Amino acid sequence: MGEYFNCAECKESLYGQKYILNDAKPHCIKCFESLFCSNCEVCQKLISCTSKDLSYNDRHWHSECFLCTTCSRSLVDLPFTTKDGNLMCVECYSNKYSSKCHACLKPIRPGCKKMEHKGNSWHEDCFTCNGCLQPIGISRFLIKDAKNYCLPCYKKDFSEQCIQCEKPIMTGGVNYLDQPWHKECFVCRECKQQLASQRFTTRDDSTFCLDCFCSIFFKECASCDRPVGSLKGSNYISFEQRQWHTDCFKCKKCSESLVGKGFLTCKDDILCFKCGTNA
Repeated sequence: MGEYFNCAECKESLYGQKYILNDAKPHCIKCFESLFCSNCEVCQKLISCTSKDLSYNDRHWHSECFLCTTCSRSLVDLPFTTKDGNLMCVECYSNKYSSKCHACLKPIRPGCKKMEHKGNSWHEDCFTCNGCLQPIGISRFLIKDAKNYCLPCYKKDFSEQCIQCEKPIMTGGVNYLDQPWHKECFVCRECKQQLASQRFTTRDDSTFCLDCFCSIFFKECASCDRPVGSLKGSNYISFEQRQWHTDCFKCKKCSESLVGKGFLTCKDDILCFKCGTNA
């Protein structure tokens, strides 16, 4: 029983003395402070067992020493952060180190949600559409004259209307005869192939790829049924409202070319004189 009231470290009697138990072992105040109490980061004095010990990242302070290193305000009941090991209240840290909101120019405090785009930062509530003034958040937006717009406002205020579908053209597009088109709307009237990256022509306010235009508006060769002629121009033979490619203008029987020669007809066929007279 007597040993229980001796200090576990210095062995002095604890009868009538204040003591502290640590791991069920009694210690006098002096030994306990020497063994288990820390020194204050600011004043370097011992934080006694009767004082409040404030601890952060294995560092310790007296409550009266736990101050912002910039404004000396007590941080006991305030949010705080550190910079290069120094304690700072959130306000001082924000004023000195935090990025500034591109809209209100006030600091964006640590822990606040921040929106960023191309090197600029905003408070979440300040990142708004310049048209409807509603927060953009993580929604898509577009920039016009260095101002942010949500898609509905951008479409309403700035987008050209496609001459074909009458819907806004958000990006790209095609301009033909001073009229705007979506690329996917600027197509051949017949085959619906997009015309933005190829040669095309028009007729009666309709657009055509070259193949469809030739197929529709050029007459067919009486021999091969392919269109005769092209937009670039080509030689062909015409006889009695029928046309032939020069390469197709041949005798039906012997296939001899009849270009620049006399020929005979037999129903829908053309024949050279030799084959025609022997028919």
